[in-house]
Amino acid sequence: MQSKIDGVVLIDKIPGITSHDVVEKFRRRSQVKKVGHTGTLDPLATGLLVLCVGKATRLQAYLMGMEKVYEGAIQFGWATDSYDAAGTPAGEQREVSVDHIDFTPLIQPFLGEIDQMPPQFSAKKVQGVRAYELARKGESAALTPKRVTVYEFEVTRVAGSVAHFRVRSSAGTYIRSLAHELGVAAGVPAHLKELRRTSIGRFRISDALPFEKIETDEPFKSPHFQPLSDIDLPLEKLRIDWAQQGKMMRGQGVIMTPSVAVHKGDLLALGNPHDQLVAIGEVVNVLREGGPVEVRPKVVLAG
Repeated sequence: MQSKIDGVVLIDKIPGITSHDVVEKFRRRSQVKKVGHTGTLDPLATGLLVLCVGKATRLQAYLMGMEKVYEGAIQFGWATDSYDAAGTPAGEQREVSVDHIDFTPLIQPFLGEIDQMPPQFSAKKVQGVRAYELARKGESAALTPKRVTVYEFEVTRVAGSVAHFRVRSSAGTYIRSLAHELGVAAGVPAHLKELRRTSIGRFRISDALPFEKIETDEPFKSPHFQPLSDIDLPLEKLRIDWAQQGKMMRGQGVIMTPSVAVHKGDLLALGNPHDQLVAIGEVVNVLREGGPVEVRPKVVLAG
């Protein structure tokens, strides 16, 4: 059975704390052991943090890959070792104005699929050690570029030495790296001054609970809380019957005829006749083109 606390909670993170701090505070308040999140925000950043609670923690891997939208500000005049305002200035701090710069052509190389080098001050592991741990010792980690996708990147307003921007990107994109690299492209050292995440997939900051209200009864109320049955997974949704649900709960595969085209290897969100999310299933065999397929459970949520 699914409990009333199985689902996701949307939190508006404040600056100065880690994403783990938010998880721990929520865990203590709710007295729920299983709590995770779908994507880290640096301590400097604010905005949307999606907490997975109870059985919803089994869905983290499927929610973490959703695209994200950010708004923020880039400070020009000096770079930092961490590429953001929390770092140590790298070089002389200068007062500059970037009102005259046309950022549109400078942004073009950062759009689409790009190979992005993670910052030295990042949580990437190199031979089991976090890159930022080496960076704090003055050592450089042997990092490798990561393929990410930047769907949108626009400078929305410029005021003196600060450029405000909006980015829509794939999971895993380092926005502070974009800020640093835009400074390099403009010929003016820069770093990320402010960052706010406004959406993750179809989750919106407008539905998030202010961090300071975590200790109230608000977290488990709509729209801050979405139960398992309402979570909008980035997967095709299909209905199964009670007998098929029973097989899924026992780890067995089922034969079904989807109402949409599916292929071997596709993942499906499977719901029962009461619209409860039962499992994430994988198509392991297409018995006939456009006809029945065999689906086996990858994650079981019922029971």
